[in-house]
Amino acid sequence: MSVITAILLGLAMGAAFGFFLEKARVFEPAVIIGQFQLRSFLMLRVFLAGVAAGLIVLAALHGFGLVKLAPKALLPLADIVGGLFLGAGIALAGACPGTVLAQIGAGYRDAWATLAGGLLGALAFTYLEPGLAPWLRIAGQGRLTLDIVTGLPFWALALGFAALLILALVGLEKWRSWREELGPEADGLMPPAEQPLPQGHLSAR
Repeated sequence: MSVITAILLGLAMGAAFGFFLEKARVFEPAVIIGQFQLRSFLMLRVFLAGVAAGLIVLAALHGFGLVKLAPKALLPLADIVGGLFLGAGIALAGACPGTVLAQIGAGYRDAWATLAGGLLGALAFTYLEPGLAPWLRIAGQGRLTLDIVTGLPFWALALGFAALLILALVGLEKWRSWREELGPEADGLMPPAEQPLPQGHLSAR
């Protein structure tokens, strides 16, 4: 695959991701913060659906030998510490590295500050990473995946986990509909409908 093809493919996938992210309303700060407060599970639903779809596609592509997997090394300490920092930042900003771009496209002006902070954080880590690497690699396991541990083919494990995620999504929908999840807590781009004035009420001019 040429560099130009890879760039065009990445742009197409990014545009599709942003489109569906906006349509699912997951980019909105209230939805993101609601997920962290365990008041709304809309964000979890969308991400679980994305993971399940990705597992099915990867199972098919890998099963037919069309792609090769290149998993990253398992670094438990780096994953835990990095996840805590990322989660704290998402909870404070109401945005993550993916949703902040959708927020900018939707007109959230404060999202520019979030984007700038994310870029500065990435730049700072680039300079700090050489010194942090020995600590972050503590308890590293190398490229350790379930198909290596279990000896089962990747496509079978991927389809199995996808089925479990789909069952979890069905259970979430039966527990509480996604329409209820969106509810009045979401910011939305449209202003709330104006309430009709009660009869006999005179508005001040």
